[in-house]
Amino acid sequence: MEILVPFATDAPKTRLSPILSAAERQVFARAMLRDVVDAIRAAGHEPRVLATGSLSIDASVTVDERPLDAAVNDALEGHFTEGETAPVDEAVAIVMADLALATPPALERLFTADGDVVFAPGRGGGTNAFVSRHPDFRVDYHGTSYLDHRDIAASIGANVDVVDSFRLATDVDEPTDLVEVLCHGAGRSRSVLEEAGFELETADGRVTVTRPDRVSEAGPDERDQSG
Repeated sequence: MEILVPFATDAPKTRLSPILSAAERQVFARAMLRDVVDAIRAAGHEPRVLATGSLSIDASVTVDERPLDAAVNDALEGHFTEGETAPVDEAVAIVMADLALATPPALERLFTADGDVVFAPGRGGGTNAFVSRHPDFRVDYHGTSYLDHRDIAASIGANVDVVDSFRLATDVDEPTDLVEVLCHGAGRSRSVLEEAGFELETADGRVTVTRPDRVSEAGPDERDQSG
C-alpha cells in the first residue's frame, strides 16, 4: 500500500497563533508530522510525505507546491497509472500530518478495512484519512469534505466503509485541540508542548491548556493556510 502524508511547510497551523508563535508552530507541526510518520512505520508501512516545499525529515519526500486538492488528486491519478511501480489493484492511503494521536492499531484498522474507499472522518465534517482502492476517486477538501467525499464515492459507484476512531478523528488545528495532545499524546508533539510550558488547567468543569507567563508573538490577523 502506498501511503501519502500531505504537509504544508510554509506558515503551518496559523489557527494556533493565539498561543504559539510562527517559529513555534513550525516546530510543533513538524513534531506532529514525525509522530504520524512513526505511527505509519510502526504499522508496517513506509509513508511518503507530499510537501509544499523542501523538508528535512527521515522519510521520502515529494515536493508539490500546488494547493492540497490538486497535489493529492494528481498523486491519486498517478498511483493507478504507474503500472509496474503501483499495480492498479494496490490501495493508496492519504493520512493528514496533524493526527498527533494516531497509533499503529488505529491506522491498521483504517488500512485493513473493507471498501473501495474507506474514510476516517474528522471532527467537524473533515476527512482526516482515507484509503482508496478505486482508480476514479478524487478529493475535494473544501467545506464539509467528509460528506463531499461520500458523494464523490457514490458518483463513481464505489462502496464506502467508515472507521470510527477517536485517535484518527482528532486533528490538531485549534488551541483547544492541545488538550487532547497533552491528555492522550505520547510522542514528539506532546513533548514539544510540555517543553514550551503548556499545562492542563481545569476551570468551571472544563479542561483547557494554559501557558504561564508566555504570550504569543503571532498577530491577530493571520489566516490558516495549512488545510
